[in-house]
Amino acid sequence: MHKSLLMFALCLGLALVPRMNSQTSAHTLKKTAQFDLPGPGGKRFDYLTIDTDDHYLLSAHLAAGQTYVIDLRTNKVVATVGDTPGAEGIEYVPELKKFYTSNAGDNTIGVVDLRLMKVVKKLSTDEIVKTLHFDSETGMPQYDPVARKVYVNLQDQNIFAIIDPATDEVVGRYPVGRCKGNHGMTLDPEHHRAFLSCEENNLMTVFDLDKHQPIAFLPMADGPDVIKFDPGLGRIYAACYSGAISVFHQDDPNHYRKLEDFKVQHAVHSLAVDLETHRVYTPEQEEDGKPVARMIVYEAVTNP
Repeated sequence: MHKSLLMFALCLGLALVPRMNSQTSAHTLKKTAQFDLPGPGGKRFDYLTIDTDDHYLLSAHLAAGQTYVIDLRTNKVVATVGDTPGAEGIEYVPELKKFYTSNAGDNTIGVVDLRLMKVVKKLSTDEIVKTLHFDSETGMPQYDPVARKVYVNLQDQNIFAIIDPATDEVVGRYPVGRCKGNHGMTLDPEHHRAFLSCEENNLMTVFDLDKHQPIAFLPMADGPDVIKFDPGLGRIYAACYSGAISVFHQDDPNHYRKLEDFKVQHAVHSLAVDLETHRVYTPEQEEDGKPVARMIVYEAVTNP
């Protein structure tokens, strides 16, 4: 009897081993490339965006005061644009073949001509057309092309604000529930959803843009910042300063689940997603505590 129990236990253990290994080794992302960037190592990066027309990745190297234009087909830096001191946000306007940087270093907006690969104009942020007062630190605003509204996170107040760009007026302010410190934001305009990264209590919050209320809260890794949505895969990625990319799946507009906290280097807090290839790009400022300036490329694993 003891021998039978022992054999049963051994067989059960052997049966469980492959399944356990497959669960612990399965990942949603796979690192496929990395390349060094021209700037000094150990300096903070900030936002990225993609020029889908030219297949360029535009990367702001905030603390280095410069911005990179990277060819996504070759993973080569084709231009280093100087004179963007403290570049934080970065936006591409395809109709003009230009991108714009918000330069905290000199309080200007840099206008970069992609044909010339250089700053052609600087707009002073002191030239104010209208001021909207929020009495709060604001996260990265997002424009909704379906609703034709601008959304802003008021992270000190845990409020989601809506601006009508036709009138430049705030048309709504709504609480975000259990989300504390709503900073990062990405949109699913088709299904009228906003995804918020809540940096004070490490939650990913799904906000219903029709009902103006949160409908889901999911745990994230520590220090969430930039968050992006890949509608083709139904995935939400959030770069977390503690050393992880938190990955979530949209089963349908009302149901979400966490897939994993994918381990990356410490201080990775920004990312971009190429919606054509589903590749994820993240800049690194350190590797195991040593300063670097590097871009990492991940392929999405769809059957982990």
